[in-house]
Amino acid sequence: MSVFVRQENDIIKIYTKHVDMVYRICFMYMKNKADAEDATQNTFIKLIQKKPVFENEEHEKAWLIVTATNLCKNHFKHWWRKNIDISLLEEQGEETLEDETLKVLLKLPKKWKRILYLYYYEGYKTEEIARILHVRPATIRSQLQRGRMILKDWLESEEL
Repeated sequence: MSVFVRQENDIIKIYTKHVDMVYRICFMYMKNKADAEDATQNTFIKLIQKKPVFENEEHEKAWLIVTATNLCKNHFKHWWRKNIDISLLEEQGEETLEDETLKVLLKLPKKWKRILYLYYYEGYKTEEIARILHVRPATIRSQLQRGRMILKDWLESEEL
């Protein structure tokens, strides 16, 4: 009984600490509140089911990021998603974000959106992002530089 309580308390602590981050990542992919909430919930269900052992807090955070990202990507691989107009789904639920930069960042292509988000909003260094995404650090640095230029252009333009 005490082992179950300890595990339950650990999960509650992990959830409380990381739920906002996981939700933002899911929203970045799903682009609507309902699907982002579902993906967030499924990420923590995976945590409960898999019972991973984390080496440290960064490992814990990286596991949640990768799991949330994979769940969102898998969501769009489902057969019915390929047969409907995605723009209709995106219009069904818009999240009201207060951070204007984040609003613009979410409009960027996935290639730059994910890296800029992890770097600026989650505080990861380029080497850490490279490990999480399984790419070379030089690739992350060049994508980060290009993403910054695109984001700067978008923020400076009047067509937000």
